[in-house]
Amino acid sequence: MKENKYRQPSIALSLVPIGALIVMLFFTILIFGGDALNGGSQIVLLIAAGIASLIGVYYCKITWHNIEHRIARNIFGIAPSILILLLIGSLAGTWMISGVVPTMIYYGLKIMHPDFFLMSCCILCCIVSVMTGSSWTTIATIGIALVGIGEVQGFSMGWVAGAIISGAYFGDKMSPLSDTTVLAASVTDTPLFTHIRYMMYTTVPSITIALIVYAIVGFVHKSADVVDVAEFSQALQDTFVISPWLFIVPVVTGIMIAKRIPSIVVLFTASLLAAVFALIFQPHLLHEIAGMLEGGIIAKVKGVMMSFYGRTAVETGNEALNALVSTKGMGGMLNTIWLILCAMCLGGALTASGMLISITELFTRFMKGRTSTVAGTVASGLSLIICTADQFIAIILNSEMFKEVYKKKGLESRLLSRATEDSITVTSVLIPWTTCGMAQSTILGVATLTYLPYCIFNLVSPLMSILIAALGYKIYQQKETDTTEQSPA
Repeated sequence: MKENKYRQPSIALSLVPIGALIVMLFFTILIFGGDALNGGSQIVLLIAAGIASLIGVYYCKITWHNIEHRIARNIFGIAPSILILLLIGSLAGTWMISGVVPTMIYYGLKIMHPDFFLMSCCILCCIVSVMTGSSWTTIATIGIALVGIGEVQGFSMGWVAGAIISGAYFGDKMSPLSDTTVLAASVTDTPLFTHIRYMMYTTVPSITIALIVYAIVGFVHKSADVVDVAEFSQALQDTFVISPWLFIVPVVTGIMIAKRIPSIVVLFTASLLAAVFALIFQPHLLHEIAGMLEGGIIAKVKGVMMSFYGRTAVETGNEALNALVSTKGMGGMLNTIWLILCAMCLGGALTASGMLISITELFTRFMKGRTSTVAGTVASGLSLIICTADQFIAIILNSEMFKEVYKKKGLESRLLSRATEDSITVTSVLIPWTTCGMAQSTILGVATLTYLPYCIFNLVSPLMSILIAALGYKIYQQKETDTTEQSPA
């Protein structure tokens, strides 16, 4: 018997699962609304993965084993992210119940002026994220506190989350400690600091535009009444023990991050440290969470454990504050993890069947000059992050697919690495079903599509990459006749 040979799917056929996904997601969100992430979106992703698998098996002639293997590889690749998500859930719970976040909110309300709040949010997250190299850690720690401050000051949660995410992803992109920055540089064979310096030509203008927008919005914003802010601060004091000693937890966390201790170790240690401070400063809340007015140490331990893994609710006498200080723990991350696993199934089926390669070929057809090459790289990056739902996979695929194209055109590898980061790293958080989009919306408690229009830095970055390419600023191209000589493109 003759073996069936692999057939490359056409571009039109490759877009079928993507088209089906978009249509199904539209109706799922229409039907379920904000509850779409509780199961509906996961089923839609699995159906789209099933469509891609059917095409792969019956048209492309690949085996189910190959698809299964690719899906397993995808899930293996994001296993650390899943563990980090669980630990972020525990950190959010323990930092809230221990009084760390309430203390940060309390003092933040006294220090941060409403006129400069959004701009301050963005700058603060920029600094922390550059130092840590992690947008996830930045958002899971200081981001949660800033959301609380912004809510009290009367800002729309979309604007607050947008400013936080813009700052966090600036640092994620520019920090030498960032895994995505290191990955983009390494897979394109670009020296790390050459890559970072070259990104400044698109990143600095993008963050400047974002800061200007946030400054304008802050000045025209009508802040909450001073009485309301005072009542909120008083409710915090009445419910939690507010003490500067609680800043020991974030300070120790910052030191661990500065020493480049792995994120998983940092998050787990920070959660344990917060649990100890909860036992010292908030024993009354631990009894309330455990539902045991008596019980001594047993009630306290039960309350601490519940803040790690489960939903907690504290009665403060202020409805808005009740919602703010309630936590979900590790259990609150399970829907997000479920969604990520389903997204990895779709990404695996698309990769194994060769559909991603076909989709990329659609962009290479239009890569003629310098501007169209960068524009095609950006468009491909956006398509890959939408299809694979994971920024690491998208960065690797985008870089590998266009590495030879850039060499043939005499364009430097640093241009490819920059275009890849401009289109993938910063936009990954804007797609509802990506690992970043799901994680940040869960952590901040703001839906992806709610904060998307306000993530100015993330929206401007891909466009800035194309604009700088069109201007030709600091872009050099090797002459075809002499590959050792360079001239402005």
